Amino acid sequence: MIADPDTLGTLMAAAQRGDRAAYRTLLVEAQRWLERYFHRRVPPGQRDDLVQEVLMAVHAKRATYDPARPFLPWLAAIARYRWVDHLRRAYRSEAAALDDHDAPQDSDEEAVMARVSLERLFGQVPKKQARAIELVKIEGLTVAEAALRSGQSESAVKVNIHRGLKRLAALI
Repeated sequence: MIADPDTLGTLMAAAQRGDRAAYRTLLVEAQRWLERYFHRRVPPGQRDDLVQEVLMAVHAKRATYDPARPFLPWLAAIARYRWVDHLRRAYRSEAAALDDHDAPQDSDEEAVMARVSLERLFGQVPKKQARAIELVKIEGLTVAEAALRSGQSESAVKVNIHRGLKRLAALI
């Protein structure tokens, strides 16, 4: 039996009132709908787990369903969120599966080149601005700490950072 959307809503409303038979029927129909939904979205070996995960979410969230609204959009929203979570997990596991020989070699060359480029740029802005940017934005000091270290007031450090970054952006 493939239930129409109105019947699914009626079954869910009955299930919320405690009708076990209606709930079983709803879950069977929801499972069929979810299998069709995930047919082209998920590889066959992962489909059953994802369908079960969505059915468990439906069970956990069944009290949030509003019988005055259609059931299928509610189910589709849960399925879509679980599918996105599934994709995130799959991509994370693929990234973690990289072997050590696939990882880039640690090299200080990029850091050295970046520092040289930064020094060149800092040479084109006033020294107080460059120092304020370096202390706060690169070394991670607070404005108050940078003011103490550079001998400038806190407001001067803020102004120098703002003007220096504006100047650097224009140079770049």
